Amino acid sequence: MSNPFKTRLLFSVVMSALMSFLMTGWVTWLNLGFGPDYTVRWMRAFLAAWPAAFTIVMLCGPTVQRLCQRLIGHKPA
Repeated sequence: MSNPFKTRLLFSVVMSALMSFLMTGWVTWLNLGFGPDYTVRWMRAFLAAWPAAFTIVMLCGPTVQRLCQRLIGHKPA
């Protein structure tokens, strides 16, 4: 496995986990408030969202990166 692929894989794991964790916490709170079962519902939503988020980051990440490079006028090496 090449270093660029390892970096992309690790980035995808960390970014998807962070975004899923924060967004599911926020949306769970918006929809249900802080009830006695808030944490359980949040963790259930997080575990459902993380695989989808990871897949999206892995599949769409390179395209988004190229788009961002174009938008700022950077030409990849």
